[in-house]
Amino acid sequence: MGAFSEALRQEVTGRGVRVGLVEPGMTTTETATGAGSAAARGLQQNTWLRADDIARSITFMITQPPHAAVNEMLVRPTAQEH
Repeated sequence: MGAFSEALRQEVTGRGVRVGLVEPGMTTTETATGAGSAAARGLQQNTWLRADDIARSITFMITQPPHAAVNEMLVRPTAQEH
């Protein structure tokens, strides 16, 4: 996804289009398989990110002034090691 978003950014940047990639860490969603999943790596589910955490990140990204672009953002729970 990183390479794709960078290629897209380079392709459309001359048209004033900004491309950004948000990479969320462990996030509580309807499709989350629970704290016992291999992906959780022992991280307590009550410490996972929530949808509104990711929404605030996206809001930050898209509300920057036209001359500034946030191209990539990694958002993880504080306790997430990997």
